Amino acid sequence: MSSRVTPATSGGSHPAFTIREAREDDWARIWPIVHDVVTARDTFTYDPAMSEDDARRMWLLPAPARVVVAADGDLVLGTANMYANRPGPGDHIASGSLMVAGQARGLGVGRALVTDMIAWARREGFAAIQFNAVADSNRSAIHLYESLGFVTLGIAPGAFRHPTEGNVGLRIMWLGL
Repeated sequence: MSSRVTPATSGGSHPAFTIREAREDDWARIWPIVHDVVTARDTFTYDPAMSEDDARRMWLLPAPARVVVAADGDLVLGTANMYANRPGPGDHIASGSLMVAGQARGLGVGRALVTDMIAWARREGFAAIQFNAVADSNRSAIHLYESLGFVTLGIAPGAFRHPTEGNVGLRIMWLGL
């Protein structure tokens, strides 16, 4: 399933992009996004020293998980993965991660990816979406999630080592479906 998105912008026009299932050959365009986000060490809890192979295994999850890209032709602007938050008794709650390429930030890519994740979780019958570790330093993501109805259930103080802000909180964010 894919959907075409034309970002609403003011003061400029940006090309439409498609949210579609990721393909194996997309990895070469996903990896630079993952690498840049993780090595910046300011928003994601992933190990900045992770290898490309480890990142690929972590990101390109097998079904029933889902991995998508926001693409403008061959250009990957962002990516998301989504899955059951926990196996067994917790498998009715979805979770996921998303990353947007530096040059695509502010163009509506993140919003489109989260909106797609919400639609997927509803289609799959999940009761809610839980983001387990949203860094307080990731203010644009927090604002986006809150604008889509997510609430913060709690914050683990100082649980994320930000390279310039020092130890900041990690939020658990929740959207009941």
